[in-house]
Amino acid sequence: MMQTRTLIRSALMAALVAGAGLALAPVETAQAAAPMVKTSAPGYYRVMLGDFEVTALSDGTVDLPVDQLLMNTTPAAVDKALAASFEKSPLETSVNAYLINTGDKLVLIDTGAGTLFGPTLGKLLDSLRASGYQPEQVDEIVITHMHPDHVGGLIKDGEIAFPNAVVRADKRDADFWLSKANLDKAAEADKGFFQGAMASLNPYVEAHRFQPFEGATEIVPGIRAVSTPGHTPGHTSYLVESNGKKLMIWGDLVHVQAVQFAQPSVTIHFDSTPAKAEAERKAEFARAAKQGYLVADAHIAFPGLGHVRSKGAAYEWVPVNYTNIR
Repeated sequence: MMQTRTLIRSALMAALVAGAGLALAPVETAQAAAPMVKTSAPGYYRVMLGDFEVTALSDGTVDLPVDQLLMNTTPAAVDKALAASFEKSPLETSVNAYLINTGDKLVLIDTGAGTLFGPTLGKLLDSLRASGYQPEQVDEIVITHMHPDHVGGLIKDGEIAFPNAVVRADKRDADFWLSKANLDKAAEADKGFFQGAMASLNPYVEAHRFQPFEGATEIVPGIRAVSTPGHTPGHTSYLVESNGKKLMIWGDLVHVQAVQFAQPSVTIHFDSTPAKAEAERKAEFARAAKQGYLVADAHIAFPGLGHVRSKGAAYEWVPVNYTNIR
């Protein structure tokens, strides 16, 4: 027994000595720090809504001077509200779109900016492919409104980006933004909005694949257009319902989360009719807070999904919890 213990101790000492030798051996050091990547992966985020699959798609972000763009407030008040959320102007603003798989149809709501809004946007197709889908699979594209950051992604390198899709939007928006007469009389600073809409939509019009609708319309079973005019003449939200669950996709009812939930009366320079936009936002905040359904917005920080909670006479945004659905 004593001999066995002696052998064990000898083996342990040998192992410790060997380990110490390794520890004392010269270590090759890195000659330079690893380069910084400074970019994120293509952005998508997926949740289930009843039997429907909802995928938020990031088109990227864009810096906006929101202290100068927001109305019914002051730059100082905007800066104060942003600072309370650890943000500042220019605000890095998300541009989001939403893909709904009903099991029968693949419906894309908005398409991002394409090349119409600068180099930091136009990432929707990359996000779509990263999420497991191809543009050829999209059956329907519905547009909340025809501002460049919502329709520019319809076109890629001058060609139709979604070769098998029908595009739909409210007729009031189509009549306004696709009108040459309106383009001709628009202020010089606003002409780009009309030109962007025409460049994005006209190829689908010419291919007989643009189908405008009027007001409340069922797009496909489970997805219905809800008229919310004010931001543009035909601005539309979309109600998605499956198996007792609801999602309201707002479009541009909110641009700056840190300001407009606490102060729903704050509008933005891009609103065609600010008073209507304000009224629609207040009404929708009240409904969403009362009913508790899921909400998606094009410019709330990606993925732009969450709920609305009442806070006295104001409201709060409650982002969705992270989910890794399987």
